[in-house]
Amino acid sequence: MTDYLDVNRANWDERAPAHAASTGYNLAAFAADPGHLSDVVRFDRPLLGDIAGLRGVHLQCHIGSDTVSLARLGATMTGLDFSPAALAEARKLADRTGTEIDFVESDVYGAPDVLGTGGFDLVYTGIGALGWLPDIRRWARVVAALLRPGGRLFIREGHPVLWSLQDVGADGRLVIEYPYFEHAEPMVWDEPGTYVDTDHEFVHTVTHEWNHGLGEIVTALLEAGMTITGLVEHDSVPWEALPGTMTLLPGGEWQVTDRPRRLPHTYTLQAVRAAV
Repeated sequence: MTDYLDVNRANWDERAPAHAASTGYNLAAFAADPGHLSDVVRFDRPLLGDIAGLRGVHLQCHIGSDTVSLARLGATMTGLDFSPAALAEARKLADRTGTEIDFVESDVYGAPDVLGTGGFDLVYTGIGALGWLPDIRRWARVVAALLRPGGRLFIREGHPVLWSLQDVGADGRLVIEYPYFEHAEPMVWDEPGTYVDTDHEFVHTVTHEWNHGLGEIVTALLEAGMTITGLVEHDSVPWEALPGTMTLLPGGEWQVTDRPRRLPHTYTLQAVRAAV
């Protein structure tokens, strides 16, 4: 598989300006309010804790809203993404808000080559990132390589059970339809829209994606020399993942309306690189 990066990059290059202009990301609020944080990072704060003074890298940073939010919490941030269009929007946001962030263009697997190894106190990865990667073990090795001894990984991600569900039908049933475990071949999607409201008619609509089981993710980190320090599953997700069957909660999170406790929506995983 050598072309998935080109296919997915074309899709994200086209999405980025639409996302930056959308009310969903609400980038104007960052310039209007110096204390504004993205909904995602605001949700993360109780588990994220104090990150002031840490050197952090946000992998798959997209248009930078979470990266700027982390910087506002006191971390010295680097953002990395493979989409030049997304990075252009991220740099605009940093400029508008007077936030010093180094944004670097690279796919995740190339991060140690462009950022060096062992230099970060924090690796942060947000919602909707891991599904674009074909090999979770390779990802875990990248995370371990970027961190200094004692450095920490923080990731909140869509739960692999959620990713394996088809859109819920009129009868309201939750049906497992797609792979839970990682497979070499991607799931190939051709979808005309994106997850924010926009009038843009997209041309690059094909994407290649993978699911990764929770056990696969944990095992990959352990094999890479990381120690798991926290794993929390949540009953909400920061977008309407199953349209027509979810309720919007205060703070921008969505939850399955009917018996939400039957479904893990997202999870937060934390791990530490072993000290030498």
